[in-house]
Amino acid sequence: MPTTASANGQTTASEPPQGQLPSATRRIPGLTGELAAEFFGTAILILFGVGVVAQVVAGGIGDHDSITWAWGFGVMLGVYAAGRISGAHLNPAVTIALAAYQGFPWKKVLPYSLAQTAGAFVAALIVRWNYTDLIAMVDPGHTIKTQGIFSTLPGNGTLPIGQGGALRDQIIGTAILVFMLFAIGDARNSAPLGNLAPVVVGLLIVAIGMAWGTLDGYAINPARDFGPRLASFFTGYGGAMRDQNGDLFFWIPIIGPIIGALIGGALYKYGLQIFLPKAETPETASAGAKEL
Repeated sequence: MPTTASANGQTTASEPPQGQLPSATRRIPGLTGELAAEFFGTAILILFGVGVVAQVVAGGIGDHDSITWAWGFGVMLGVYAAGRISGAHLNPAVTIALAAYQGFPWKKVLPYSLAQTAGAFVAALIVRWNYTDLIAMVDPGHTIKTQGIFSTLPGNGTLPIGQGGALRDQIIGTAILVFMLFAIGDARNSAPLGNLAPVVVGLLIVAIGMAWGTLDGYAINPARDFGPRLASFFTGYGGAMRDQNGDLFFWIPIIGPIIGALIGGALYKYGLQIFLPKAETPETASAGAKEL
């Protein structure tokens, strides 16, 4: 934990350097501010992500590439909005992994997850409201044809992919996500300079979408999937909790990302992080200067 020396010679906790993994120290705004940041940050990512899918599916404007880029931009902007206050997890799976491997307080995991899911839910309601007329025109029955606007489906609702394949896809995709998030956010590694970390994270989402979007739409985030799924369920999509085969599906983009996040976090912590040089303290920096 970073520390600074006070006037009386005692050390006190300070904010970690920019780009470092979120610390367990209490941030200035307190939990209420952190939850507000997670709510609005996740809402921003959903406004862009679900919004672009609505435009492509219901409006016929754009394609898979525009979807992946808009999701990446949405994550980038959400991180810029929330990062200073809460660390911008925007994803319950990421929050769990940070608690398991990087010292984030376990007592904050549930509040963060609820705030993230609530932000996703409210943002999806806004998208649903905005595209109401267009969705009613192309899919008046609110069927599986447009359900994919809000939540993921095996094989994106068209390919013959089973639930096992979708679960595997979620585990792998989220493991990649968390492994790279830890690498990008670790100040002891080659962390992006200045305020570039959100841009790199956004590009990471674009890359995952382009490489891992076929089997289950790369939800890789329980809040991103369940919040909009719940919003669609309450606004006319009676089958929102099921897939195109009629099987309960909502649990896969929840359980899969959590498992994947724990795997990806463990791979980074025990596969790479243990080999990184220890963070330099004022004492070691002073000693090194004297040696020079």
